[in-house]
Amino acid sequence: MSASNSRASRRAVLALGVLAVTGGGAAGAGAVWRMNAKAADPARLASGSPSPTPSPTPDYVALTTAKVASYVADNGNGHITVAVRDRTSDVALTVGKTRFQSASIVKVDILAALLLRAKQQGKKITDSDRYKAEKMITASDNDAATSLFTKIGGKSGLTAANKTFGMKETTPSVHWGMAMTTAADQVRLLTTLTDEAGPLDEAGRAYLFDLMSQVEEDQDWGVPAAAGPDTTATYVKNGWDNISADNGLWQVNTIGRLVEPGRDWLVAVLSGHHETQTAGIKMVEAVAKYTLRELRKIPQA
Repeated sequence: MSASNSRASRRAVLALGVLAVTGGGAAGAGAVWRMNAKAADPARLASGSPSPTPSPTPDYVALTTAKVASYVADNGNGHITVAVRDRTSDVALTVGKTRFQSASIVKVDILAALLLRAKQQGKKITDSDRYKAEKMITASDNDAATSLFTKIGGKSGLTAANKTFGMKETTPSVHWGMAMTTAADQVRLLTTLTDEAGPLDEAGRAYLFDLMSQVEEDQDWGVPAAAGPDTTATYVKNGWDNISADNGLWQVNTIGRLVEPGRDWLVAVLSGHHETQTAGIKMVEAVAKYTLRELRKIPQA
């Protein structure tokens, strides 16, 4: 499927700043107000009359973040985190700091590192690498990921690339799927990969996101569930695995992008401790949908 035929959605956000609420509840994240104080009337000041009381304007991002934090606390049992940023307005929220095993979402990072390496060498990626990259992103092929991970220099190569990408909370592993990361860091990666002034050139950015718009139908879940009727393009990469350290329970992650009129959402939902993969998918989709629905309620400037 192509980006132009992707799922749909709507967006409305006021550029009131970036606020992060971490943890599992809304405590401490209650209503935050910004005062719209108007210039006092000089005549009133001279007479000693009090100035009009400024009217409070709600900090919509803070209020929305508190609602999402409460929703996650009520539904995620401490095993789910979410981060969202609108590239157009820079409005963003993050709920939760937990580091999760990346599973296959790291394949976006691997492809980005491959494209960065080629650019730094003044080369284009080979036809063989393109074939493997397509399999790795659209079909989540593990053998292709292993081959490209080796080509970029494995753990050390990915670590170096991540410094260029501005990632702060991701630790690559010698086993690519066991990298540890956060939802906030995945949004940092997506922010860098969509930046026209970022380390990838226009062709590299277009190639990467084109592949993310063509994932196979059985993997077209997660972030796309948060799309609405106005969405013009949807991009996604998911990851899932049984975690032996968690008694074989499931880890389910989703990262992606939803483009809408005047909005460009970057989304990451990471989760673990699910009895089944299906239960994990249901949970990350519910959190993604709730978060985007609440963000779209924020009035535009």
